[in-house]
Amino acid sequence: MWLPRPLHAAAALLAWSALVGTAAAQAHTDCFPMNKTCPPNPALGMELNFNFNTTPKFETWETTVGPVTYDANNGATFRISKMGDSPTIRTKFYFFWGRTEVILKAAKGRGVISSIMLLSDNLDEIDFEFFGTNHTHAQTNYYGKGFIPEITNGEYHPIDGSVIDDYHNYTSIWTKDKLEFLIDGRNVRTLLAKDANNTYYYPQTPMRLYIGIWAGGDPRMPQGTREWAGGDTDYSQAPFDMFVKSAHVKDDTTGKEYSYSDRSGSWESIKIVS
Repeated sequence: MWLPRPLHAAAALLAWSALVGTAAAQAHTDCFPMNKTCPPNPALGMELNFNFNTTPKFETWETTVGPVTYDANNGATFRISKMGDSPTIRTKFYFFWGRTEVILKAAKGRGVISSIMLLSDNLDEIDFEFFGTNHTHAQTNYYGKGFIPEITNGEYHPIDGSVIDDYHNYTSIWTKDKLEFLIDGRNVRTLLAKDANNTYYYPQTPMRLYIGIWAGGDPRMPQGTREWAGGDTDYSQAPFDMFVKSAHVKDDTTGKEYSYSDRSGSWESIKIVS
């Protein structure tokens, strides 16, 4: 079974954004708290389930790149129809430790990447990624503070059934001490905070949930990115569709907003406004 060479997702997406415009970048921060004082993050402060049979309320989700359509049969449809498409949605709220579950069916297509990403303003990152020519495996990954290591943190996990033909539940459970990845309720990976460079590169600042699809195999992308994605994307085979039935988000805190009290990037620096 073909397994792609792991790559830093955020770095690949930033390369993509340089091609098609900043708005298309899934991995992006408007204000990096380790460099300057940033506005507070609005908190979810509770547990909510989102069914994508209709357009989600604008107070909770926003479309960063469109279009994304919603219907009772497929849920949310993320479609690449032509070169440059990268439909993406993200939560307007943040959560500080918690649980996310996404019911997703990945897109087919050489070089097409379906993704679930938790990302903070501080560029802490937690990923599930799926490759359009690999029906049997999912990739998990994490990064802290936007750090790009020489050796990737990516790991690949076999799936019962098909990533592309079937819906599966992709869950992350994120606490101060450990990060767990689950597929259909089965734990496939556990990262202890102490094992991420003595917690320094452990994701530990308030996150938003991003869901999107993009062409890592776009012929304009660097060769390494295209190889990682499974090869050059053939747009004559489009459309490439990813479907998402629902998302569940649980915020482990009950605050109104989160702010950074210093520029350390540590979880201890996060102030919770009740």
